[in-house]
Order: sequence, then C-alpha cells, then structure tokens
Amino acid sequence: MELRTFSYIDILQPQLTGFFQTVASGFMPLERQAALFVEIAPGIAINRITDVALKATRVIPGMQIVERAYGLLEVHSYDQGEVRQAGEVILQHMGVDESARMKPKILSEQVITGIEGYHSQLINRMRHGDMIAEKQTLYTLEVVPAAYAAICANEAEKAAPVHLMEVITFGAVGRLWLGGNESEIESAQQAIRNCLAAITGR
Repeated sequence: MELRTFSYIDILQPQLTGFFQTVASGFMPLERQAALFVEIAPGIAINRITDVALKATRVIPGMQIVERAYGLLEVHSYDQGEVRQAGEVILQHMGVDESARMKPKILSEQVITGIEGYHSQLINRMRHGDMIAEKQTLYTLEVVPAAYAAICANEAEKAAPVHLMEVITFGAVGRLWLGGNESEIESAQQAIRNCLAAITGR
C-alpha cells in the first residue's frame, strides 16, 4: 500500500462539517470534532485500513470511498486522542510513519474578483455547500493528493468568514471553491498556503 494523504484536522469548522453532512455516506461528523483523512493506493485496500482503525479505537467513520485508483477514509471523534490513535494504528499496520505521505502540491490556484451573475449561477448549480453572489470574489484550488483539500477548507474557514461552496477530497485531484469579499479570500488563501507548506512528506 502507498500512503498518499495522512492529515489530521484538530477542530472541524461549521461550514466544512455541514458540507460533509451533505455528502458523507457513513456516519456524519459534528462541529468541533477532530478528524483524520487517509488516502492510499490501491483503492480497494482502504477496507483493511478502515477495519484496523475501527477495531482499535472508538472513532466514527464518515467516508470510505473507493474510486478508480485511490481509496479514502475519513474518521472523526470529539476525542482528539482517539483520532490520533487511529492514525497511529493505521501507520503501524502499513509499516510506515507519517513521513511516508506525499507532500501536497498545488496544481492550480485562482482568484477571480467581481464575478458576473451568470458565472455565479453556474457555480451555485453545482455546489453542495454555500452559495456565491454576483460581484463577490471566487477562489479555486486544485491540489494533489486530493484529500488535502479538506484541511485547506478547514484552515480557510478558520482564517476568514468565507463561503465554502464545494470541496472534493478524493480522486486524482482535490478541488476547493470559496467565495467572499476580496480581503476575506486573501486571508483564506494565505492560510491555505501556510497550511500546505507546513505538511511534510516525500
């Protein structure tokens, strides 16, 4: 198994929590819980990772996704110690430490100010989260591995009262859409960059 993403979230923020509640196929997270995202290859092997984490700890699985090439597991709990223990048993099972994960890489990052009304309509039709209004600023991000998009969204929400419209945490590329005024987006963008730069790995 290849470890692609290994990412703790200390405190799930309200919008990101609500977003996962709209898309989670497992047991939905709640605000202020801690979470762990693990992404591996091959994808089907995520079942073994899920088994190891659930038998050793009291974490709750929110998402287990098997797509073409990769598998994603998200677990959460109010007890940060349980979440970190789940991470430790996963790493032990794989025979690696945290340094085996991949460093995140930004593939695309765009800030578009004063979006037009028809543009906002197109975005609002596809989002699972909040909406963006005409003339607001749009921020988009593509990152690999995909699961790092979750911590990007969480850190952005901590930094500024942005609107979280969509976040994709699985597949070949992670994606994030945020809306807000220009200064809010600037703060969120800097928080995302700082977060990704602090993640070590291969």
